[in-house]
Formats: sequence, structure tokens, C-alpha cells
Amino acid sequence: MKNIGIIGASGYTGSELVRILVHHPEVKIKAITSESHQGKAFSDLHPFFRGIMDQKLVPADEIMGMDLDLVFLALPHGVSMEYVRKFKLQKFRIVDLSGDFRLDDPATYEQWYNKEHSYKEAFEEAIYGLPELYADKISKARLVANPGCYPTSAILPLAPLVSAGLIDPKRVIIDAKSSVSGAGIKHSETNLFSNVNDNFKAYGLKKHRHSIEIKQVLDRFSKDKNTIQFTPHLLPVDRGILSTIYVQPKSNIEEAPIKQLFKDFYQDKPFVRLCENPPAIKDVRGSNYCDIFVDYDSTTHNIILVSVIDNLVKGATGQAVQNMNIMFDFDEKTALQHVPMHP
Repeated sequence: MKNIGIIGASGYTGSELVRILVHHPEVKIKAITSESHQGKAFSDLHPFFRGIMDQKLVPADEIMGMDLDLVFLALPHGVSMEYVRKFKLQKFRIVDLSGDFRLDDPATYEQWYNKEHSYKEAFEEAIYGLPELYADKISKARLVANPGCYPTSAILPLAPLVSAGLIDPKRVIIDAKSSVSGAGIKHSETNLFSNVNDNFKAYGLKKHRHSIEIKQVLDRFSKDKNTIQFTPHLLPVDRGILSTIYVQPKSNIEEAPIKQLFKDFYQDKPFVRLCENPPAIKDVRGSNYCDIFVDYDSTTHNIILVSVIDNLVKGATGQAVQNMNIMFDFDEKTALQHVPMHP
């Protein structure tokens, strides 16, 4: 059994990690931390865990005195880096669910996150935690930077085409829609019911920080630098991301070979499902699946991609547990084979 710590209990990612890990046969949750709620039961914060996880919350400083194999950082951007700096990757392995180590270098982070990075040295250790693309590196990593939810929904459908060099890298258009839970659990004007209900809007045009994350990962698999037009939208739903992506092939193509390319690329990837029809967010709700539909429009000469994920699972905690499974050489699917909830 591996001993696990979770730093950050109050948010959606903290509760989702516990929801998945309580059913994991190979790990034990030794500690869940909260600075503002220490001493309370975890189920006091999240009543749906009553009788399932009533463990007392402890301050994060107690983590250092525990015999742990891995710690999940379920913390906001700008906060996780301080804990990685404090731990120095000496006592246990870390999966960080924030954006603090996802980008290629500290300078790019500071440009897009408008914050000075306090532990630049760790960028050399950090491995981008998209298991379908980086499993070999993840297996040996001390620090895994769990991908963003929007990037997961965009990179997975684009990776086969970019790797094969089939598309025009200067024209990648990603039209993505996310649920309200993507904004986190804290109250803000953005996620007020009166602003979200019966409403739909675009935000973060031209400057959303996930643009650079998507670009940097795709550039690693491409001979050319990619130009990414990424526009996020806020949906009046509680879970899910749907991304519709438009790219142009470099030359004339047929639909059948494109579909075969995707089958070959993801043939041994258990959490990518290829669909015959455009998927909906309820097709993956509560699960670690990414459903992808690919089609070719001979009239517009566009390849159209549609992908869906649950932003809290494959877009965050499920992917984090998938990374942990790879790091410990467990079966990648362990504790993650939830059937999607529908309706």
C-alpha cells in the first residue's frame, strides 16, 4: 500500500481526489490538509462523504513528519509552487494540479500568469502529466504537472494530426466551452447563479493562459510552430468541457485514413474513446474518459474535431490519479473505470 497525502481539502479537486481514491485498492489516504478548517472532519466540508470519509483535516506542516509516498497538491496557481519549494522533492513524489509547473520555463509562466515564480529550479524536474503522450517520462517523475482542463480537451484530439504533420500549423481554431465548476469553488461574480443561469458567454479572448499551454505541448510534436486561436466560453452547467476544433490539412485527404490515424494513435489508450457521432458532455460525466469525434468537410476543406471531458475528472483529478498509477507501476485504469453518469 502507498501512503498518500492531499494538500487542499476545501475545493472541488480536493473532494474529487478523495471520491476516486477511497476506492483505490493500492493506496491509503494518510492525510488531508486544510489551513482554515484544520480539526474539522473532511465530511464537515463535503457532507456527501458522511460515513465514508470522516478523517480529520490537519495543517500542511504536519505532512513533512509523515511517511508518505506521494502528495497531491490541490491548490490554486501561485500557491502550489511554495509547497514544492518547501518540500524540495526529497521526501515524496508530487502531482501538482495547479498551473505552476505546466509551462516550459519560468519566464513564460511569469508572462502569462502575471506572477513571479518562486521556485524556478523545479522546472527541470517537472514532467507534463498527459498520460497518453508522456507515460514513459511520468513513470520516472518526481514532480508531475497535471494538465489544465481546456488543454486536455484540445491537445488529445489535435495530437495525432500534429504528430503526423498533416495540418496547417498556422490555422488551429479551438472553440471550447466549460462548465461553471471550472472556475473553482470560491464565490465570485463569474459563477453567481444569476449570471450563469440561462446565459452563455465567451471570455479570455486572445489572452487566456491555457492558449500558451496548448501551443507549447503541440509544438513539441510538430516540425513547425503552431498558431493557436483559442476562445473559451462559459456554459450554464456544473460539469464538462466540449471543444470544437477546426484545422486545415496541408493537402487533399480522405476521411477514412484520418479516422484510421486516430485509431492507431490511441489503440492502447484506455481513456480515449473514438466516436462515430459528435459526443455530448453527459457521455463522460463523472468519468475519466475523453471522447473524440473526427470528420472531414470536403466543402470547406476543414477537419472538424469534437472532444468532451469531465473537467473535474479527466480534466483534473482523474488524470492526476492516472498519473499516480503510472508513477507507481499500477494498472493505469485502477480506480478510474467509473461508468459515466447519464442523465
